[in-house]
Amino acid sequence: MVQINTTASLESFRRFVIYSTCRSFIPDSYLGDPEVFPEREGEGGAIYVEAADKVTLKGIRDISFINATDILGVIYASKSGNTRLIWRQIRGRAGKVSGEASANSLVNLHMARVITEEYAEQIAKQIAQANQQPAQPPEPAEQVIEEAAETPVEEETSSPTSETLEQEAPPRKEGFD
Repeated sequence: MVQINTTASLESFRRFVIYSTCRSFIPDSYLGDPEVFPEREGEGGAIYVEAADKVTLKGIRDISFINATDILGVIYASKSGNTRLIWRQIRGRAGKVSGEASANSLVNLHMARVITEEYAEQIAKQIAQANQQPAQPPEPAEQVIEEAAETPVEEETSSPTSETLEQEAPPRKEGFD
């Protein structure tokens, strides 16, 4: 999971929530209406729109589509629990997005234009740097050498001699350059 802290329009965050939850079954008329938002109740995967006025339009599956005006904030939590983002109004329809996002949510944030490609690349670099740090420091070479010197070498009872190796080796063919 990655920390997100950026500004975004309400419409772009609305698109992110739709992409993440109901893109496959939202009615086209709701998709094009900037006042229609999905909401979902429950512990796992809650979506809540804080608005001065809300009217429930229709329920499909576990999503209730609402018509909301004068929106102050939108809270989104994924069903998996790996993403929890909050959009808070700054001025008008502009706001601040903050919280934690999974890799899948990063893709949806980028598709919805909540985050820019540059911001996504910056996050990817941070993840790569965090993954490159070794879990344990390497052992000093002197310690490895001392441990090897202290380990007894077992003698082999039968080892191949040069004569047996020559006998077992396939014959060489002459004439190849």
